[in-house]
Parts: sequence; structure tokens; C-alpha cells
Amino acid sequence: MNAAPAIAFRDVTKRYGGVAVVDGIGLEILAGSFVALVGTSGSGKSTLLKMVNRLIEADAGSVHVDGHDVLAGDAPTLRRSIGYVFQHVGLFPHLSVGDNIAIRARLGVAMPDVAGLLTQVGLDPAMASRSPRDLSGGQQQRVGVARALAGDAKILLMDEPFGALDPVTRDRIGRTVRDLHDRLGLTTIMVTHDMAEALLLADRVLAMAAGRIVADGTPVEMLRAKDGPAAALVAVPREQAARLQALAAS
Repeated sequence: MNAAPAIAFRDVTKRYGGVAVVDGIGLEILAGSFVALVGTSGSGKSTLLKMVNRLIEADAGSVHVDGHDVLAGDAPTLRRSIGYVFQHVGLFPHLSVGDNIAIRARLGVAMPDVAGLLTQVGLDPAMASRSPRDLSGGQQQRVGVARALAGDAKILLMDEPFGALDPVTRDRIGRTVRDLHDRLGLTTIMVTHDMAEALLLADRVLAMAAGRIVADGTPVEMLRAKDGPAAALVAVPREQAARLQALAAS
């Protein structure tokens, strides 16, 4: 039996100034899957992501989470069941690390196990008393992931979560998130500009251009594509790998 869709987009459209940023998308995200949304700036991927938790609402069509139209209830209740990792972390500087992680308790979510969440994302629980300003960028982003998981969220949305990090830290946190996804049985959607990151972390890669999905497949299917949008997207990381091999052999 196939897994039920955790998230479904039904002919969804969003316009700004008469331009369709998301243009009639129909899509199902299966429970337990890790999906990467890739594409250039302005392709519509972040807009599509934000429709899941109603940070943006569609002009036409509908979005469903666990079979329920997201517009059928109130937004705060919806967001209590969904974790969201921001591009620029968004930690509150006047709150401790622990209070940042527990901030969703103010929305009615049960008080989380802050020490346990810090451990899950690879941080010392003693950091709970520290200020965000005392942490490195990578540590702050790990705290952002811990905050998103507070309240036992089963859906994790990530909007360019690692874009401001150095390559080494980015790779380490990406591996941590993928491990958490597998261990906790999450349904994850990650927006990224980095095709190599999408291929290495996700089960399914969706490429967007001009508000539409132009390629959809597993990482292996993307890598094996001979032409079209998928082939164009993997050409850059493939060409970079070839240049590195040539450099090492010189």
C-alpha cells in the first residue's frame, strides 16, 4: 500500500502584480519523504513552501496537510504541527538558547525537552543558558532546527536553511538534519539553490522555473537525465567535480 500524502497542492496559483509566481501546481508529498525544491531566485520555490503553513496563502487552488485544507482552521493551530527553519535563523537575541527553543510553548505547544533537543542537533545541553550572540553561525542554525522540532512536529519546512554557512559547517548540519529526518520519521521539504546539496540529502528533487515544476525525480533519475531541465541542473555540480579531478591530477 502506498503511503498517504502528508502534503498536497491542488492546482495552486499565487500572483504578485499579475505575475504568477506559482502557476497551477498540483503536487503530493508523501509522508516520511525528504523533498528538495531547487531553482533560481524568483522561480517560486519559497512561495510554494510558505503556503504549507500559511505564511503565504494561495490565490487559487488549495493546500492540504494530512488531508485537511490549511484554510479550514486557524493558522496558529496549523503552525503548531509544523516546524519551520528560517534562512537567517531568526533567533530572538534577548532570549537564551533554551528560551528560543521553547518559544513555541507560548503558542500552546507543550513545553519541550530543551536538553534533549539540543542533544539531538549535536549541541551540549549546557548551551541552553547561553545567549544566541555567543554562538557560531552553525550553532545558531542547529538551535533553529531544535526550535522547529519542539512540540513533536512531524513536518519540517526549511527555507534555504544553510545558505549563510561555510561549506564544512553546511555539510555537517545537512547530515544532521537528514539523520533527524530518518530517526524521527519526519516529512521534510527543503528549499535550496545548491543542486549538489539537494541530490545528496533528498529522496526526491523538484526543480521549479517560472512558477512551475519542470523536473521531478529521485537523485539518481536526475543524475541520469540526458537532456532537459534535470540535465541542465546537474551539469554545474558535475562540471565542478570534473574540474576538481583535473586539478588534483595536474
